[in-house]
Amino acid sequence: MKKWIESQLDTRLPDRLLPNATGSHTHPDEGINRRQFLSLAGLSALALAAHSRGLAQIPEQEGLHIGYSAITWGGNDAQAINDISATGYKGIQLRANAFGPYRAKPSELKAMLDQHNLKLVMFSSGNVDVNPANEQSTIDTHVAHASFVKALGGSAIQLTNSARPKDRQPTPDELKRLATVMNEIGKQTADLGVQAVYHNHMHQLGETPAEIDMIVQAMNPKAVRLLLDIAHFRQGGGQPEKAVKQYKDILHSLHLKDTLSPLPDRPNDPNAYKFVELGRGNVNVPAVFKALKDIGFTGWGIVELDGVPDQGRTALQCAQTNKDYITQTLKVKL
Repeated sequence: MKKWIESQLDTRLPDRLLPNATGSHTHPDEGINRRQFLSLAGLSALALAAHSRGLAQIPEQEGLHIGYSAITWGGNDAQAINDISATGYKGIQLRANAFGPYRAKPSELKAMLDQHNLKLVMFSSGNVDVNPANEQSTIDTHVAHASFVKALGGSAIQLTNSARPKDRQPTPDELKRLATVMNEIGKQTADLGVQAVYHNHMHQLGETPAEIDMIVQAMNPKAVRLLLDIAHFRQGGGQPEKAVKQYKDILHSLHLKDTLSPLPDRPNDPNAYKFVELGRGNVNVPAVFKALKDIGFTGWGIVELDGVPDQGRTALQCAQTNKDYITQTLKVKL
């Protein structure tokens, strides 16, 4: 078996299957063949074996665990890893852009995470294509990502979508269709020991609380669980502190950020908003944390900012601001 795995090391996933910045395919009509997938699985096994001994152990704590997303660093993952670790966070979320450079050498990225005492708590796997013609291709992509995540010591991939109609509200069938494809993805990633999670998101299928509920009700909880983004949920018209309790049985993790709306320079536009550090916007963050404590939540809350909210600040400064709010205002340990 060892020789067979080693024989696969020179096999590379074709560049045409690389996800772009949003996680979607360059050519969604092309899939990953069996030999290519087994090659990536072999790399996963080798990477796990190489790092199973002698690594720094991340201490466990009771209750909510706090991680941080690398998205704010705009693709500079090495700097994100350094800054997030230096600020004191113990978990990190990486994006699909990391798959390209490290898909054939996950042990290098794993070593970087271990060196900085960071656990990969979530991986942004990207778009779920609900077009039936592209279903197998989108499944193959997310399963390949899951194998990569397993090699990095992670256990969860985040699913989003780009299927929201531009000129109308989505139909119930469209919302259920998303759940159907995610269910199949989740069944296959579960075989690798990786949990698939659905991320509610503005301008996607699952923008409003009603849409999210319809998707969640159609999800197979054995295959797909919920990553609740509290800022997207609030901007979509909901109260995330109530959603925490409503979905406590399927809640896997959260994105922790705030949303400011209306904007100071557009006070009469209710649709204008921007995501900001915790405590600066409209989300009742203390109520969310109380709800998590009430339900005995022990998963990961991942602080996330799509970008730096204010010109002149850095991603590191934002991470520190969020840490200060969590540890000093909310009195929660990282």
